[in-house]
Amino acid sequence: MLTDLPNILTLLRIASIPVLVVLLSVHSPTANVIACVVYTAACITDYLDGALARRWQQLSELGRMMDPIADKLLVGSLLLALAGLTQLPVYSLYAAIIIMIREILVSGLREYMASQRETLPSTRLAKWKTGIQMVAIGFLIGGDGAAEMLGLSFLPATLIGGIFLWLSVIPTVISGWGYLTAGLTRIMAGQSRKSSKISF
Repeated sequence: MLTDLPNILTLLRIASIPVLVVLLSVHSPTANVIACVVYTAACITDYLDGALARRWQQLSELGRMMDPIADKLLVGSLLLALAGLTQLPVYSLYAAIIIMIREILVSGLREYMASQRETLPSTRLAKWKTGIQMVAIGFLIGGDGAAEMLGLSFLPATLIGGIFLWLSVIPTVISGWGYLTAGLTRIMAGQSRKSSKISF
């Protein structure tokens, strides 16, 4: 049900996106700190919605579909906003491009497989990928200005965020390749079964 708490938390994660984009557009350390707080809360809902759904036995196809979509919307929107605001250091714009390409390819593959009544379950590596990306984006949202405002001027937050974004490319590419090969294998197996039935 859409009104189940886990699904509401997922919807809140999606609802936080325009708030975060507006805060980033303000270009002030105070707004960046607030954005970090909102973003941290959104990331916590990513853990809570799945944990609560399992504990309360509220697992559903709707929730299973919405959760990865919410993650992709959050990560993708913030990467685009940070790129547009030129807040991606150490050539990490290219890391963001790789991440976006992977997400679009996997989403397209999942959509096609759903039309063939096949599924592509999430892997542990993909969850690590999302976690590293979220840490990277958190540092990039705050930036050096927020670090200085919090008395952490020694912390190169923007540089750390850029490095973590590049690190996230490793599980991004590996998990993406795993999804692609698994998806193609299932599609080919499904087509073979259909051909066998027709022959018979």
